[in-house]
Formats: sequence, C-alpha cells, structure tokens
Amino acid sequence: MKRTKILLNESEMPKQWYNMAADLPSPPPPPLNPGTRQPLGPEDLSPLFPMSLILQEVSQERFIDIPEPVLEALTLWRPTPLIRAHRLEKALGTPAKIYYKYEGVSPTGSHKPNTAVAQAYYNKQDGVKRLSTETGAGQWGSSLAFAAALFGLECKVYMVRISFEQKPYRKALMESYGAQIVASPSPDTQSGRAILAEIPDTPGSLGIAISEAVEDAATREDTKYSLGSVLNHVLLHQTIIGQEAIKQLEMAGDYPDKVIGCVGGGSNFAGIAFPFMRDKINGRQIDFIATEPASCPTLTKGEYRYDFGDTAQLTPLMPMYTLGHSFVPPAIHAGGLRYHGDAPLLCHLVKEGLIGAEAYTQVDVFESAIIFARNEGIIPAPESNHAVHGAIKHALQAKEEGKETTILFNLSGHGFFDMSAYSNYLAGNLIDHAMTNEEVRENLEKLAGLPLSFPG
Repeated sequence: MKRTKILLNESEMPKQWYNMAADLPSPPPPPLNPGTRQPLGPEDLSPLFPMSLILQEVSQERFIDIPEPVLEALTLWRPTPLIRAHRLEKALGTPAKIYYKYEGVSPTGSHKPNTAVAQAYYNKQDGVKRLSTETGAGQWGSSLAFAAALFGLECKVYMVRISFEQKPYRKALMESYGAQIVASPSPDTQSGRAILAEIPDTPGSLGIAISEAVEDAATREDTKYSLGSVLNHVLLHQTIIGQEAIKQLEMAGDYPDKVIGCVGGGSNFAGIAFPFMRDKINGRQIDFIATEPASCPTLTKGEYRYDFGDTAQLTPLMPMYTLGHSFVPPAIHAGGLRYHGDAPLLCHLVKEGLIGAEAYTQVDVFESAIIFARNEGIIPAPESNHAVHGAIKHALQAKEEGKETTILFNLSGHGFFDMSAYSNYLAGNLIDHAMTNEEVRENLEKLAGLPLSFPG
C-alpha cells in the first residue's frame, strides 16, 4: 500500500523555533520610528508588546527555545500530518510528487494557533490582562481567542467588516472561546469613527482593523496588541511547520524542488519555507513560490519601500512591498490575504531573488480547490486555495515538460467556515478582479513624503 500520511510522534516535535534573520545573505533595512525616521528601538514597541516578544523581534539567534507551557499547548494538535497527494497526482496525470502539510487539524482549523499560543503565553508571563487584535477571515481572531482562553486572558477582536458579514460562524467561534468581536471599522475607536464618517459603507480592510486594535492597546494600561502575521516574532513561531516537514520528508526519502504557500502577511508561507531557505542560501536548488490574489497583488505589483502597516498610520514604517496603506482591496472571500503589505523578512527575500511570486484570480483558485477537494477530500480555506492552485499549476507544468518534480505546499487551513464562498463559486456568482497598474500607481502616489529607502 502506498504511504499517504507521514506522521511524527509528539516526542519528535521541534523544541526550538528557527530564526531566518540569523541566515540572511544581507541585512534588511530597519523599521523606522515614523516621527524621527530613525531605526526603531525596543522602547518604541513597549507600549504594544511584552519585552520577551520584542527581544524575539530583534533577535539574531538562529534557534530560540520554545517554552515548556507552549510546547504542552501545541501538543493538542501538533505535530501535524504531511500528506502525499496520490489521488490528486493521478487525477492530474502528472509525474510530479505532491506533498502538503495540513495545518487544518488545529482546534481553530488553521496554522494561526502556532503563534497565538506563544503570544498569549508571553503576555501572561508579563502580567498582561487583555489582548486586542484584528482579523480578516477570522482564522487569526479565533486562534487568539482560543489561546487567550488557555492562558486566562481577555480578548477583543476587530474583524474586517466584509468578513464579519460573510463569516458569521467564525464570529460565533470566537465568542465561544470568550472573545469580544466588533466589525471594523467600528465606533469603538477614534480611527474607526473617522473612517466611518468618511466612508460609511466601506467593506473594511486589515489595515483599518490593525489601526483600531493598535489604538485599543495603546490607550489601555491592561492591554497589549497581538498580530497574526508580518512581524518577525510571528514568522519565527510558525517555523515549527517547516521544521516538522523537513523531518517528515526525510522519513519519506524525499526533498522538495518547489515550496509553495499563499501570502497575505506572510506567516504561513514563512512557516513552511524559512526552514528550507537555509539550504537554498547554502547552494541547494529549490524554488520558493509565494501565491497571492490578483486583486491584492502586493508582491507581484507592489513597490518595495517604506510604508505604514495600517491605514491610520499608527504603526512603525516598515520596508516592504506595498500597494499603499490606504488601499482597500475588493471584497474577495480570501479575507486573510486582503492586506496592502507583507512581512519585511519575506519581502527582503523576494527583493533578493530568493523567493518568486505569482498572482491568481478568485475563480481560478476556487476551480483548483474543487479539484483538490474531489480527490483529497479536504475543503481548503479560500486563502489556502491560492497554494492549492499554485501546486496544481506547477504539477501540470511538470506534466507538459515530462519532468519529475517534488512539490511541497502548505495547506494552511480548512474552509468549513467558508462554505458560502463555495456556494457562490458553484452557483457562478464569484466575481474576478485583477488590480491594474494604474490602480497601483494611484495608491502609491498617496505615499509621497514617506522614505523610499533607509539612508543609512
């Protein structure tokens, strides 16, 4: 019988996170204080994060120990399975071998608890009582709500309005864990009220929701802010995914030629890719492909420069590919990918040519998701559909070339809370939109006055 699932014992779970910053071929530009335009210091971040996470954010250590209470919580679902997609390979008639790391087995159905548990733990250790955050599709918000419940913290989630309306059961899941949820932009913050006054019917965006969550944390002494993607310490916590995958592929006697993941902020892609990236830096041939929506093509059409991580300009200036912090993407179902920027570490690697990027339309990725579901049985999250589509595209390319290729992709979550999106697809009601170069230019023009690069 062919081996389908490659499993690790709990005792084989990685005990350390891998820090990509230690092995970068060149240092990335520093984040900047928006007031002074000087490199950010730990004191600039202390109103928002506990010092333990700030130290991880700036760390150059290659490996960082995972605290025992975090390891204990992670064993609720980790190690996650690596699955060989035999049926998909057969359906495609491809010589490619396709593996996927399935993160949908977590309590909330995605990769997000990998960092939510760690962040809740460190905040609890620092005496924090309450966490504020944003969420797009709801996967991050539900994960932080779950983690906050584990460690006895209050949690408030600003959920992007279009997702709040599209995904009522994600809201119910967060409330089941004890979190308070509001649609963003909300009347609860100054930044939310300002946007509602200007655009009352806005669908919202992750940039707006981040502004609200940051303002919430900055104005309350009992509260810190938690972010589900983009920052270095978040990407760090996700590297447990790729480290497990390395062990599992060794057990299968295999190694990937291509590593694929969807990108909104960059956390699940970094989680699967960064532990393999060391090999590429050291000379091994391996392709990394970041997949994103054509309606929010940050890596494929954005400009590499300094920009705010949020709409209200409350965050530091970060060096990244951006479409402009005022950009509000169309209301696609992949709510977790509707972000104007990307993780600075990931963007730096794209800029250095170590990671490639591809953008796909909404209808195409749902078509691939249906093919995947009818062969592998799993309904992927709309965000993960972009990775599924990338894997299928490159497997078919291998078929055309008659080339044996090993493809690894991260199936970052299931889509059981997203069935309305599938209903719309199956009814032919999904609308495609690809952002034009003119739209990109108009949004980037609004960044006039912000630095293009760090003069130092």
